[in-house]
Amino acid sequence: MSHTFHIPVLGLGYSADTPLKVARYGISSVMSIVDDELVERMREFHTENKSEYVPITKKEPDYRAKRIKAYLNLVKEQVEKQFNALKNEPFEEGTDIYRYFEMLPAESPLKQEFDLMLATSDEAEKQALQQALRAKMTLGAIDANIMSKVDKMNYNEAGESTGDENTDAIASLRGFALSDLVSSVILSAGMNPRLYSYLETLDQFLPDEQGNFKKKVVLKVSDYRSAFIQAKFLAKKGVWVYEFRVESGLNCGGHAFATDGYLLGPILEEFKQKREEMVAELFQLYQPALLQRGVNLSSAPRQLLTVQGGIGTASENSFLMEHYNLDGTGWGSPFLLVPEVTNVDEHTLKLLAEAEEDDFYISNSSPLGILFNNFKGSSSNQQRLERLQKGKPGSPCTKKYLVTNTEFTEHPICLASREYQNLKINQLNTLELSEEDYQEQFNNITEKICLCEGLCASTYIKDDIIKPKENKAVAICPGPNLAYFRRIYTLDEMVKHIYGKLDLLDKIKRPNMFIKELNLYIDYLQTDMQAHIKDLNEKKRKNLIKFKAQLEEGISYYKQLFEVLPAQASNIIKDYWDDLIASENKLSKMLI
Repeated sequence: MSHTFHIPVLGLGYSADTPLKVARYGISSVMSIVDDELVERMREFHTENKSEYVPITKKEPDYRAKRIKAYLNLVKEQVEKQFNALKNEPFEEGTDIYRYFEMLPAESPLKQEFDLMLATSDEAEKQALQQALRAKMTLGAIDANIMSKVDKMNYNEAGESTGDENTDAIASLRGFALSDLVSSVILSAGMNPRLYSYLETLDQFLPDEQGNFKKKVVLKVSDYRSAFIQAKFLAKKGVWVYEFRVESGLNCGGHAFATDGYLLGPILEEFKQKREEMVAELFQLYQPALLQRGVNLSSAPRQLLTVQGGIGTASENSFLMEHYNLDGTGWGSPFLLVPEVTNVDEHTLKLLAEAEEDDFYISNSSPLGILFNNFKGSSSNQQRLERLQKGKPGSPCTKKYLVTNTEFTEHPICLASREYQNLKINQLNTLELSEEDYQEQFNNITEKICLCEGLCASTYIKDDIIKPKENKAVAICPGPNLAYFRRIYTLDEMVKHIYGKLDLLDKIKRPNMFIKELNLYIDYLQTDMQAHIKDLNEKKRKNLIKFKAQLEEGISYYKQLFEVLPAQASNIIKDYWDDLIASENKLSKMLI
């Protein structure tokens, strides 16, 4: 692996073709494959010879899996073509091959060999070193993300179910499995037993007898316990979790899955302490299940551990890697300000670069009923407010990926849809509520926005492939960490920042990532308490007390961490010791 960081999935469209922009430089990234319509349009856009593009229509059997497979194969083919061209370039400043090595971390053996080659004066020796460098270059991974909960049933024209094998998530997984990629599928948003069971039927995820995989399973998780439960479920079916990507519950982009007060530092500590024990226990379940599938493996395959969510400085990045023995880190939201890497339209890009802390907030905007990181300046939020002013709440529902509610209809509909919001408001009007209670419930109903279109619009606008009557309102979901990045950057600048060769946040006051997450959780607890102030029952009260106690344990952990760290590493918390104490005082004043 050339780099120690990866670029996680960013919405539906923001990283839809990121591998085409960074994989040739050895940088791994993740594309969403939830939206097959987006995938198909990106395949058409990136087909170099348009006459070779053959549409895969919705009339074809298994069209969703076929679209995903075709796009992933196209990306793989083009990335390899780029990489081969890069490898054959001369080692001269300004070339892509020179850029490849310049972006590597200083401690990389490959970067050190490159520096040695540059310093070598003997021409024959220089040529030999260059050939050796070319042979050691590796591509960044072309990974795919499936949000497990986006898994609706599908129906034919007669209204009959097309079966479990054709639900959205399962068809997406099948498309990935049938593609030519040698990479990972990242499963996020929690456990989906139906999807996980389907993995057992796919031989593409089996290892060879040396423990090598062509297709790997990666779980995005927010705590140790849920990670272990999911991994055991899969191990019993002969499916190995190749990597756990631990993500901060609240200090992240996209959907936010708040833990019960468990903070990132203690979570990583638990992984660190129990990692070997977990691998051993998982292998005990995995080995016999694997034998039943015809593969004999004598030792456990490799299992990686990475972290993402709120990392903002090189010192934070290196501390996490070294202290918790991580295999890598994920940097997501900052890359939204790197136009050569992600698909952010010019208008939204300008707004993001000028945004302040208060412009990023955790909302209830997602139709899935999951907390969602939102941006106040987004045009989708403005459109929502304009529709409300006109007395037309909700959005037309065209894609139907997030249909979940059957309160009023036989088939599920989306909470952001005009149909649902009108039905729900009509019901609300019959309840004879106080003005305050009515407004609160009305706001909860109408806060939901269309993510299916909103998270793709920016990509279509930037690539100039948006259709005449298509909704141009952009939804975007950066993590709060983006507030501290104040301009537009190049790929080289961001990579140098990650590795400490350049400080993009110089003189910008920014809280330590651990403290930021702690404060987000304190605010979350405060909001939860206020929401139940009128109907606080004993069960909820106990949950709130437990949540607060867990935060207090996290603060104690950070204090102990500061005391035991060597002087050179302790600055990561020492610089923010007063902030930690201030957060502790704020929490202590909250009476439950």
